[in-house]
Amino acid sequence: MRCEIRHTTEYHYPRPAWDSFNQVRLNPIQEVRQTVRLFHLNVTPEAEITSHKDYFGAIVQQVHVHEPHTHLLIEAQAIVDTHAVTMPLPAPFSVLREARAQNTEFLVPCPRVPAGDWPEIFGVTRPGPDDDLPAFLEQLNTDLYRRFTYDSKATTVRTTIAEFARLNRGVCQDFTHAMLGILRTLGVPARYVSGYLYSGGEMVGAEATHAWVEALIPGYGWLGYDPTNNCLAKEKHIKIGHGREYSDVSPVRGTYYGGGVSKLDVAVHVYGER
Repeated sequence: MRCEIRHTTEYHYPRPAWDSFNQVRLNPIQEVRQTVRLFHLNVTPEAEITSHKDYFGAIVQQVHVHEPHTHLLIEAQAIVDTHAVTMPLPAPFSVLREARAQNTEFLVPCPRVPAGDWPEIFGVTRPGPDDDLPAFLEQLNTDLYRRFTYDSKATTVRTTIAEFARLNRGVCQDFTHAMLGILRTLGVPARYVSGYLYSGGEMVGAEATHAWVEALIPGYGWLGYDPTNNCLAKEKHIKIGHGREYSDVSPVRGTYYGGGVSKLDVAVHVYGER
């Protein structure tokens, strides 16, 4: 599937700002599941732009605007071909024993996915060593989707997993952090994915960058699960990058001098064709 993405981030300042510096993670990653045909970053006013790969392999653009400005526009455009996903064969939980030592960074607690009794808090029965791992992952994806309601106004970027469990509603970031907490507690390496979603009017979360989970299935690899929409991350999911949690892959963040309190506007448009 060919997907065209246009992502605009605009800051408006009541007074001139200067020395604005932003880290931008909007460049889709090149991997087996997708091919990046084009990526272009446009910044107004004129900016100094450099790039590097972060620890997890995502491409990061560093945008530095020196001159005073009251408006900053960061516009990312991309064309990506996504490819079909094969399904894993049945595999018992016991296959994870050797894989855990090589993937500790996606098992240990981090600020937004702290240690906790997450399976019990979310009412998840702990699987045994002979239970089928892919079947469990798919069922957990469905259970989270059925239990929680997508509500873009219910939570903020600072909402914790425990608060999400009490509210029973939230956004894709909340669904994803909750699933990560459950899986890591059960010894399943799992990582936070940031990207885009072509919904075609069928799924929620497409109006901004989307989030989902990738879980490790030894002998198969990493497979994406989208508990917000109760589906696998297939051709309609365009991946930017992954990390331990949201803060590792936040789309745009930065600092500036002066300016006063900024107003932020973000718009995402994803078009797709087979």
